[in-house]
Amino acid sequence: MSASIPAPAAPQKYPVTDSVREAFERSKRHSSELIPEHEWLAKLARSEATGVPLRIKLGLDPTAPDIHLGHTVVLNKLRQLQDLGHTVIFLIGDFTSMIGDPSGRNTTRPPLTRQQIESNASTYYAQASLVLDLAHTEIRYNSEWSDPLGARGMIELAARYTVARMMERDDFSKRFKAGTPISVHEFLYPLMQGYDSVALHADLELGGTDQKFNLLVGRALQAEYGQEPQCIMTMPLLEGLDGVEKMSKTKGNYIAISEPPNDMFAKLMSISDELMWKYYDLLSWRSDVEIAGLRREVAAGRNPRDAKVGLAKEITARFHGAAAAEAGEVDFSLRARGGIPQDIPEIAFAGAPLAIGALLKQAGLAPSTSEAMRLLEGGGVRIDGAVVSDRALKVPAGTFVVQVGKRKFARVTLR
Repeated sequence: MSASIPAPAAPQKYPVTDSVREAFERSKRHSSELIPEHEWLAKLARSEATGVPLRIKLGLDPTAPDIHLGHTVVLNKLRQLQDLGHTVIFLIGDFTSMIGDPSGRNTTRPPLTRQQIESNASTYYAQASLVLDLAHTEIRYNSEWSDPLGARGMIELAARYTVARMMERDDFSKRFKAGTPISVHEFLYPLMQGYDSVALHADLELGGTDQKFNLLVGRALQAEYGQEPQCIMTMPLLEGLDGVEKMSKTKGNYIAISEPPNDMFAKLMSISDELMWKYYDLLSWRSDVEIAGLRREVAAGRNPRDAKVGLAKEITARFHGAAAAEAGEVDFSLRARGGIPQDIPEIAFAGAPLAIGALLKQAGLAPSTSEAMRLLEGGGVRIDGAVVSDRALKVPAGTFVVQVGKRKFARVTLR
C-alpha cells in the first residue's frame, strides 16, 4: 500500500448486549437469508450504543395500483424493525419501473409509461400506511437521484460493475444459454436498484428471495462508493391463490390489501389447508408459540377450517377493521350454504330474450362469451338457485339472481 494512502481505521466494536441479541433474533424471524449475519449484529450493537437508528430500505415498483398480501410479508418485517426503533425507507421505484425488473423472468419485461407509474404510485403510500408506522417511515422516489444522474453519470455507474458478474444472475444466464434475447437496458435495472442504496445510505435492504442478486449489487456498489455495505435480508415468496406460483399481480392470483373485506375473507378461506400454515407464519402477528399450538390442535383432530377462519378474520380485520371481518365471516358462511348475500350488485339492461352467454358477459359475471360457455359446461352458473347448463338458453324479461361460482352474484333485470 502506498505511504500516501493511510490504511482505513478498524471499525469500532460495540458491546453485543442481551437486548441486541434479542433484536437480532427478532429481526431474523421467518426470513430466508440474512447476509452477512455478523455485520447485522454489529450494526445493531452500534445503533444501541450510539442511539442512531439504522436505515432499512425496501423498494417497490408500482407495476399495478394495488399492494397485495405477498408484499406485506416484507412490510410486516419492516414494521418489526420499526418497532425495534429503526427508520424504514419505503422507496417507490418510479424510475426503475420505466426499465422493468427482469427478476425471475424468461422474457424482457415491458417497461411502464410515466403516466402508468404515476397512476399506480398514487395509491401506494396510503396502502403501505396500513402496515407501517408512518412516523418512522421515509417515503422516497428513486427518480430524485436517478433523473439527475444523466447519461454521463449512468456510464460512470456502469463502469463499476462487470458483465461477467451480471451474467452470474440466474435468469440472465438461463436466457443466454437458451438463446432468449436479453435487452441491454435490463442490465441497468440491478445497477439502478443498487445505486438507490448508495443514495439512501442504507444499512439493510429487504426483498423477496428472487431479489437476492439485486440486493447484492447494492452492497457491492456501496463498497465501490466508499460506504459501509448494507446487509441484505431476503424473505420467502408467498404462493398465491393457486398454491403454485408466487402471489403476483401479473399472474392474477393475488389478494390486494384494498380488496373488499368480504372478498378478502373468502379468498383467504379458499387457500389449501397446507398453505394456510405458511400464510400464518408470514402474515399473522401471532407468536410462534400460538401458531404451534394451533398446529397441534389441528393435528389432534380439530377442523382446519376453524384455524383458517381465525387467519381470515385476523388479516381482514387488519385492513378493514374487526366489524368488517365479522361481516366477512357471516357473508362467507351464507354463500357456503347456498344463500344470497345482501350486498350484491343490481344491473339492468335491455335485449330480452337474451342468450345466456351474452347475459353473463353484459352483467360482468364472465369476461367473454367463450368463458361464459366454459362456466356453463362446468356447472358453475345458477339462476335463482337453479343450475343452468343449456348453452342455447334464451333468458326472458324479468329480474333474476344470477350466480357464477361461489362468490360472484348479480341481481339482473332484463327488459
